Amino acid sequence: MKKLSSSKLADIIKLKRKVKKLTQKQLSDLTGINRIMIGRIEREEYIPSINQFESLAIALDFNITDMFVEKQATNLYFALQSEALNKNEKDGLEKLFTMMLTLRQQIVLRSNADEKTKR
Repeated sequence: MKKLSSSKLADIIKLKRKVKKLTQKQLSDLTGINRIMIGRIEREEYIPSINQFESLAIALDFNITDMFVEKQATNLYFALQSEALNKNEKDGLEKLFTMMLTLRQQIVLRSNADEKTKR
């Protein structure tokens, strides 16, 4: 299963923007994404929406699918039960863990952003 790599996305956006000699403001004008949001994407503090992602890919000429990496397999299934799980149970747990980790990542990102705005 592939997962969006926020670090890979941040690195590619920074690199492509600099290669094209664009400021964050100029990229903002090209994509319609607020300059502050572009900075947050580059610092891995914000994950763009699908529309924003497409706009960035077009403006900076990169392939969206290149931003996804293969997710590492885990042995979390056996920590939950002493017996082996069937495929449906494994799929369900994998989906649950993915949702929980995504939610956790969003909470951390929002907390970090809130702390920075308070400063």
